[in-house]
Amino acid sequence: MKNGFLLLTLGVFAFFACKNDNKEGVQELSGGANSDMIRNPATADLPTDTNQLARIIFQEPEFDFGEVTEGDIVTHHFKFTNTGKVPLTIMNARSTCGCTIPEWPDEPIAPGGTGEIIAKFNTDMKKAQQKKVITVTANTYPNDTKITLKGLVNENKD
Repeated sequence: MKNGFLLLTLGVFAFFACKNDNKEGVQELSGGANSDMIRNPATADLPTDTNQLARIIFQEPEFDFGEVTEGDIVTHHFKFTNTGKVPLTIMNARSTCGCTIPEWPDEPIAPGGTGEIIAKFNTDMKKAQQKKVITVTANTYPNDTKITLKGLVNENKD
């Protein structure tokens, strides 16, 4: 009986906690797990005007590091330009694997400005073909942009 009451209480709480409290006239643009942290205003009655947002363009969105030996650390600088009309703010950069660590600029990048995301991939305990995707979350549309490190990790014979 107590378990039933507890489940009912949790269900009611979940129902009211999940209500949509967007303000009228503001549309949330979503694209990933952390994108709800970024608010991109858009008119509900008109198509989204992505020209008024920051835009991140990578010189090389995919980097092939070739062949390395297991245990090596691969480092690559993903250079980008903000081709949008407002400052670009990177909120987060994450990989699905703890072996790949991205670093990104803390300061906003002005329109026309450049920056870089430094990705470090530790190949320890990694063998064969590898593909590491880094998701960059920023005040762009869509909020998430993906960059990739890929290559072959040869077994360390030591």
